[in-house]
Amino acid sequence: MLLGADSTRGINSIAQFFTVLLIFVGVLALTYFTTRWVATYQKGKMLSSNINVIETLKITANKYIQIVKIGDKYFAVAIGKDEIHLIGEISEESLKIPETQNMNAPGFKEILENAKNFKLKK
Repeated sequence: MLLGADSTRGINSIAQFFTVLLIFVGVLALTYFTTRWVATYQKGKMLSSNINVIETLKITANKYIQIVKIGDKYFAVAIGKDEIHLIGEISEESLKIPETQNMNAPGFKEILENAKNFKLKK
C-alpha cells in the first residue's frame, strides 16, 4: 500500500513539474511574440515620422545636445532633465552626416554570431 502511494506522489510531482514547465514556456513564447510585435509597431511609427534624431552628444549625466531633423530643416537642441532649449538652426551643408547612419543596426542573431566567432578565435 505504501509503495503505491509513493509512486502516485512521484507521478503527481512529475506531472506538476511538466505542467509548470509548459506554462513557463508558454509565457516565455507569449512574451517573445508580444515584444516582437511592439518593436515592429514602434519601428513602423518611427520610420514614417517627420522628426529624426541625427546625432546625440552627452554633456553630463542628464544633459545632452542633439541635432534633430524636422521636415527639411536641422536644429541643435539642448536637452536637460526637465527642459529642452533650441540652440539654433543648422544648415544642411555644414553637417557631416556619416554614411553608416542609414545602415540598419545588426540584429541580435548577428551580434551573437559575432560574439561566438570572437570567442572561438581567442
